[in-house]
Formats: sequence, C-alpha cells, structure tokens
Amino acid sequence: MSKEDKDRADIINRLRRIEGQVKGIQKMVYEEKVCGDILIQIAAVRSALNKVGGMILEDHMKDCIKTSLENGVDDDVLDSLIDTILKYTK
Repeated sequence: MSKEDKDRADIINRLRRIEGQVKGIQKMVYEEKVCGDILIQIAAVRSALNKVGGMILEDHMKDCIKTSLENGVDDDVLDSLIDTILKYTK
C-alpha cells in the first residue's frame, strides 16, 4: 500500500469516526441530554474536522508546490493555492 493510499484510508477512517460522532450528537439531542455534554461533543467534532481539513490542505499544498517546482512558478497554481487556503480558514 502506497503512502497516498494509507493517507486516503486514514482520512476516510477519520471521516467515518466523525460521522459516528455526529450521529451520537443527534441521539443526544433527541434524548434531551445535558446541553454541556452536547456542546463538548460538538467541539470534539469540530476539532476532528479541522484535523482532517488540515491533512487534506497539507496534501494539496504539497501537490501545488511540487507542480510549481516541476513546471516553473505558475501564478495560477499559486493563486489557486492561496484561494483554497483563504476559503479553508474562513
């Protein structure tokens, strides 16, 4: 299994875990659990999503930089990368 395949599998596993956490939050709301407990779980999901987003952004940045180095600096590639980073950080 290549590094890319392992990274992809890791991201998919993390997303499945997040999906389970969100379903757990839905159940907590349905069962009228304590708001503080629900908010803690929401914070955990937010943190997990940020981690996955960071992993994907890191891979995207590496690809963009590698492409720029191989093909010469291309302002379009760099502008696209900057645009992606700005969208992700909003």
